[in-house]
Amino acid sequence: MVTTTELDDFPTLTQRYQRELLAHCYRMSGSVHEAEDLVQETFLRAWKASAHFEGRSSVRTWLYRIATNVCLTNLEGRPRRPLPAGLGTADAMAGDALESDHEIAWLEPVPDAAVVVAERDSIRLAFVAALQHLPARQRAVLILRDVLRWSAAEVAEALDTTSAAVNSALQRAHAQLADRGLTEDTVEADLSPEQQRMLERYVDAFWRKDVDSIVGMLTAEATWDMPPFTSWFKGRENIGWLIGNECPGGVHDMPMLPTQANGQPAYGLYMRTPGGDFLPFQLQVLELDGDRVKHVTAFFDQSLFETFGLPPRLPADHVPGPR
Repeated sequence: MVTTTELDDFPTLTQRYQRELLAHCYRMSGSVHEAEDLVQETFLRAWKASAHFEGRSSVRTWLYRIATNVCLTNLEGRPRRPLPAGLGTADAMAGDALESDHEIAWLEPVPDAAVVVAERDSIRLAFVAALQHLPARQRAVLILRDVLRWSAAEVAEALDTTSAAVNSALQRAHAQLADRGLTEDTVEADLSPEQQRMLERYVDAFWRKDVDSIVGMLTAEATWDMPPFTSWFKGRENIGWLIGNECPGGVHDMPMLPTQANGQPAYGLYMRTPGGDFLPFQLQVLELDGDRVKHVTAFFDQSLFETFGLPPRLPADHVPGPR
């Protein structure tokens, strides 16, 4: 247990717990930008309350209690953050009119570099999207019990409720996720050499705009969504038509830079401008199934490029290299 004297060194305390608290607040909020503000509010409240810390729990547990309640306050009266497939609409046919909705607060990806991703299942995009279907307190209970492995009594104390109420909320949360077919499936901890090579081909295929090659790397039932557009697409032929006909780039117009989001491979895709250089276009987060791509979420929020530490432009002579 951390001693209370260490609370006097707040810069060290902040550095020690910043990344894991950011992951926690991101799971709760579904927004990396909100999570950053929530973590700062957590540390501010902790600093103000540090004189009253009695050492009955570890400082880590104490901080998580503060962070959870900061998140719950922030979520009061706010709608959940969905992805397009989570809106309840049927998958679309490529060629249908694309409609964007900037009024929706969409789920955001989070950079691996910003959070602790030791438990990749609990940070991957599909699981965080699943959490958004839960009411805020059920979301908190499920995260504290299933991700952080707190006891029912610890969660009850943090949320000022009873163990029985915690267990009931956890059962309801599990049932709601099961009813929607949403689970915390196991994901591979590291990419295999075959997956690495496939991703290199994926980047090269976009650079050459080789739609047939892209389609060949998708699973038969692959899905593709791209907030803020509300449509989502299923099936590799459908996705191939979308890329081939709706994507404005041509051959050597779309370089990609690799990054990591939510414990998954991700790429910043740039688009060639009339001036010849490349500007941010979309951030793709990929979910793999063996050596195929199962799902792609292509975020059209260009501000994410800065969040992920990707350059704001690429020179006209840029050529994608190996991953």
